[in-house]
Formats: sequence, structure tokens, C-alpha cells
Amino acid sequence: MLQAARVGPGDFVVDLGSGDGRIAIAAAKQFGARAMGVEFNPDMVALSRRATADAGVIDRVEIVQGDMYAADISQATVLALFLLPRNLLEFRTKFFNLAPGTRIVANTFGIEGWEPDVKDTPPGCRTWCTALLWIVPAKIEGTWRMPEGDLSLSQSFQKVSGVLGGRPITGGRLRGEDVTFTIGDVHYTGRVNGDTMSGTTSSGATWSARR
Repeated sequence: MLQAARVGPGDFVVDLGSGDGRIAIAAAKQFGARAMGVEFNPDMVALSRRATADAGVIDRVEIVQGDMYAADISQATVLALFLLPRNLLEFRTKFFNLAPGTRIVANTFGIEGWEPDVKDTPPGCRTWCTALLWIVPAKIEGTWRMPEGDLSLSQSFQKVSGVLGGRPITGGRLRGEDVTFTIGDVHYTGRVNGDTMSGTTSSGATWSARR
């Protein structure tokens, strides 16, 4: 899971319902990240705190006893989770409203209605070993002004549809703040920065849009 999310020393990894703390500990010990586990069961909290000390990562891992639904996850760069589908569905709106580019990786179970960007099962692994990765997309739904006309966009998580001057766009997709779409035979790639977007086309031209 942590490999699929490309966790590194600059990350802050949060595990909700962290159990014995193994994900948070691995994030710190194997990948050099800071990590926090949130666990309701006080016995598991005590166990995971001992494991954190035994692993020598107490300076980079915090285990919090509390309600995972009330936890502040706004500073997380990665959420690494092993939760049931009903739990993930309850978090869906909260996850979607995290900062663009935040990575959410889950074991086996998906988020209803939100297709993962990556699905990875290591060779030879049979159970509880499929990593599902979502990258929180920028919010671009609305009308954008371009020299060619109005670009009207609709968004369903990372999938984007719409029209530019009456011409439909196809293949619209977001990966964090990176956006791609096609109009006719021209492919657009660009980056979202708040209420502006800019990039290049497959013909080598530059493009920009403002909301």
C-alpha cells in the first residue's frame, strides 16, 4: 500500500482505525515519513504505542486514541487505510475535499462511486493484498473562459466532461492538479491553479483558461 502511494520522507501518513499501528510504523521505519494512527480501542492504542517504541520510530509516529470520524486529516499527504466499504463511504465527501494531490490508498475495499486511479496486486499474493489508490482531484466544475469560447465542465471525482464552444470534450481526467482532455483530434494537457488552468496541446500550442 505504501509503495503504491509512493510514500517518502516528505509525507505525513495518517491511518484511520490504525489497530496495532503497523501501517504508521512501516511508513516511518521503511519510508522515512511522519505518521499518525487514530484508534478508538484503548488496548490497541497501548499496544501500538509499545510497538512504536520498540521499532525506534517514536519521534516520527503519533498514536492517537479517539474517534476516527472526528480526526483532523487536513494535513495528511497520504491516507493509508484498511477499512470496510461502509466506513470508506462515510468518509467519501471528506476525502474528496482534501487538498488536490492528496493520496488515499486502501487495502482491498473501494470507495463506492469513486473509481481508483491505480489498482495493484503484487504477484503471488492471494488475499488482503490489493492496493487501491486515489489521488484527490482539483475542483474544476464550472465555466472557464478561453479565447476559443466558453469551456463548460462537469466533474465526477477525477472524471471530467463538458463542451468548448459547442464541441464536446472526451477523455477528461484529473490527477491531482494535472488535467487532460481531448477536443476533436487535439489533446490538451495542463495544470490547475485555483481559478486558472494552462498547458499545451498535442499540436504544440499553449492554452489557458480562467474561471
